Amino acid sequence: MTLDRVTKTGNRIAGSGVLVGMETEGLREFYSAHQPRLVGVISLLTGSRAEAEDIVQEAFVRLVPRWEKVSRYDAPEAWVRLVAVRLAANRHRDGNRFTQLFHRLPAEHVPDPADRYAGDLEQALAGLPMPTRQVVVLHYVCDLSVAQVADTLGIAEGTVKSRLSRARDALSESLLLRSDDHA
Repeated sequence: MTLDRVTKTGNRIAGSGVLVGMETEGLREFYSAHQPRLVGVISLLTGSRAEAEDIVQEAFVRLVPRWEKVSRYDAPEAWVRLVAVRLAANRHRDGNRFTQLFHRLPAEHVPDPADRYAGDLEQALAGLPMPTRQVVVLHYVCDLSVAQVADTLGIAEGTVKSRLSRARDALSESLLLRSDDHA
C-alpha cells in the first residue's frame, strides 16, 4: 500500500517517490534535477539506497511548504541536502533496528565483478563513524569546501580537517586490506 502525504499548502507527495500536484513554480523541475544526485549522496551515508530514497523523499516533503522562501536562496539544493544529511544522522543515531536486520539478509543476486571496487569503497565508507562519513561525503562527493562542510554541519573547520585526515587514513588502510583480499 502506498501512502501519500499532504502538505500544509495542499500539495500531495505520493509515497511512490513522485511529487504530485505541485503548483508551486519550479518545484517539480527542482525535484527532477536534484533528487537523483541527492539519493546517491545519502546512500553513501546510509549504506542503503532504499533508506536514502526514503530520507530524500522526507527532505523534499519538508521543502514543499517552504519552497517559496527556499527557492530564493542562492543554493536551495544546499538546504535540501542539509535536511537530508541531518535526517540520515538522526536515523543513524536512533539505531534503526529494522534497517540493521534488513542488511543482514542475504543478497538475492551476485554482484557484478566490475562493481567490486565500488562495493569495496561503499563498505569502507560504511565502516567510518557517521560524523566522519558525513564530512567525507560532503567534501569529496558534494565538492563542498572545508568551510562549507563546517558551516553545513555546524562544526569547526579544524574538526572537518581532522576528520578528513582520519578518514583518509582509515579508508586507505581498509581499501588496501580489501585489495589484498581480491588478489
